[in-house]
Amino acid sequence: MKSPYDIIIKPIITEKSMMGMETSKYTFKVLKDANKTEIKLAIEEAFGVKVAKINTLNVKGKVKRQGKFIGKRADWKKAIVTLTADSKPIELFEGM
Repeated sequence: MKSPYDIIIKPIITEKSMMGMETSKYTFKVLKDANKTEIKLAIEEAFGVKVAKINTLNVKGKVKRQGKFIGKRADWKKAIVTLTADSKPIELFEGM
């Protein structure tokens, strides 16, 4: 079994994700092969909250060019976590 800290890579802090916090939605970059059940258990164990819903997106890496060399950024997975109404907020995002 994977550790919750292996599944959750980092929080995503953007203007859009900060506006989602008002409705108890938090955005994380997660392990590419993690499914919704694993993500839910990892969030609940790591932060001590109750998860109502998980939305996941597979984000394609952009093609980048540096002079004549062409490369590609890595593909990754984004998870938008909605907490239940009676759950406490995630303290990691407080004060942002």
